Formats: sequence, structure tokens, C-alpha cells
Amino acid sequence: MSYAYLFKYIIIGDTGVGKSCLLLQFTDKRFQPVHDLTIGVEFGARMITIDNKPIKLQIWDTVRLPLSALRCYFPSPAGQESFRSITRSYYRGAAGALLVYDITRRETFNHLASWLEDARQHANANMTIMLIGNKCDLSHRRAVSYEEGEQFAKEHGLIFMEASAKTAQNVEEAFVKTAGAIYKKIQDGVFDVSNESYGIKVGYAVPGQSGGAGSSSSQGGGCCS
Repeated sequence: MSYAYLFKYIIIGDTGVGKSCLLLQFTDKRFQPVHDLTIGVEFGARMITIDNKPIKLQIWDTVRLPLSALRCYFPSPAGQESFRSITRSYYRGAAGALLVYDITRRETFNHLASWLEDARQHANANMTIMLIGNKCDLSHRRAVSYEEGEQFAKEHGLIFMEASAKTAQNVEEAFVKTAGAIYKKIQDGVFDVSNESYGIKVGYAVPGQSGGAGSSSSQGGGCCS
């Protein structure tokens, strides 16, 4: 399907916060509670509409493994560094990022600053970042308040939203609102859209094809990485 723009997204955050579940819910509108750990990168894509223009979102779900896990999956130092280089490379050329934590696990919230530092070190300075407190359907087990998430986002210049990959609450809104912020930056001249290193590709839209929000396609699998 044709598109006016393609936006590249990445999804980052600790293992188990629901990154793959958010991707699967957005692209396939389904929830998969049993999964294999995402090792490396998974990919999904979907068409949405912003300002009557079809926008294709190309979404990369990445995982950063702790050193102990790296040694397990990649015994050689060369293999470990190769994996780090591959995952770091996905920060480059991304127009948007979803930074995800689990509202029931405080340690995933405590690690946000480290993830944000990585993103801002390796990505372009104008990348739009949406902070998502996932699993809000488990509010009875909440370990991080809504206000804490909101305050972290405010302090670091992020967009903030709580969501549930299981019930689909705010999942659509999170991806679309991020795209809207990127689109506004294009309109404001923040991005040079001829330079694809910003994670934006100019396409073409066939008259009569709006690429409605219901249109979707995806690749990859797994859940809750």
C-alpha cells in the first residue's frame, strides 16, 4: 500500500514489560500471554492516517540483555559485542521510540533513566519518545503511581501514557500520538525529510487511498519481551 511518509519506531525497556505484546496488539489486535523471550529484534508494520495522509509505521522491538544473559546466549566476547552493536544500531535512524515500563515492577521504572541515556546517546536529537506505563489492567498490583510516571516524563520532555497490551487500552493512542508528534515536527521544519537517517521516508499516496487506521500488516512474533 502506498504512503505519504514512513516512520521508523523502536520499542525499548526492560525484559518482561510487554514490549512485544504492545507491538502485537497494535499490529494484529491480539494478545499473546505465553511467549518466548525476544532475542535480538522483532519487526511489525501498520498503516495509520494523520491529517488525511496515509502513514506507514515500521516498528522494531529490541531487547538489551544484561551481561550474564549475553554470556549465556553469546559465549564469546566477539559475539557479545556483535549483539550489542546490532541492538545499538536500531537507535540510529529512528524517528520515534516507545519507552516501556511495567507499573507492577518498580525496578523497570527505576531503569528508565538508563534506557533514556542510551536512546539519547545513539539516536538523533529530535527523536520523539513516548513513555508508556504498561499493564494498567493490573492496577491492584501497582508499584509505580501514575503521578510518578507523569513526573518522569515531564522532567525529561517525554509524552506519557499508561496502557494495557492485554485489554488494548491506550495502545492505539500511544502509537498514533507518537506519530502525530513526528508529523508535527515535519510540518514545523524540524526534520529534513530528504535525509532518511532521521527515520522518516517520503513515499507517495495514491488518490483515494487513505491508509485508514484499520489497515495493518505485521511480521515477527513473541510477546511481553
